[in-house]
Amino acid sequence: MTTTTRPAAFRPVLLLTGAYAALSVLTLAVIVLLRNHPAVVTDAVWVRATLVVASSLLTFAFARSAARGSKKGLLRLRIVSAVMLVAIAVIVALPGLFPLWLRLEQGVCGLLLLGVTVLINGRRSR
Repeated sequence: MTTTTRPAAFRPVLLLTGAYAALSVLTLAVIVLLRNHPAVVTDAVWVRATLVVASSLLTFAFARSAARGSKKGLLRLRIVSAVMLVAIAVIVALPGLFPLWLRLEQGVCGLLLLGVTVLINGRRSR
């Protein structure tokens, strides 16, 4: 998108990145609540969830920057959303590393980021 892009045109991207951030923060809150259940919350779950929260908040910040017309914000959004989409695909595909519930949550995050990636790399955004 160019610097003349109106924020209304970016609304779906902001909604998707906002949902991704909200789901990530909610997941971390659930992990805190279930921290005394080692079968459900492993060390790997803590690490993954913390990284996802950080990246989701950055993704949302980059989306807001891009919506205001920042070319750097759009570039950062394109990079982070693509990298996280690949990382999530690996997490979902790897059996045994994470519990099923986290893999399902990551699948939802991946679908949200897929929408972001498609929208920001589509013909309209060039």
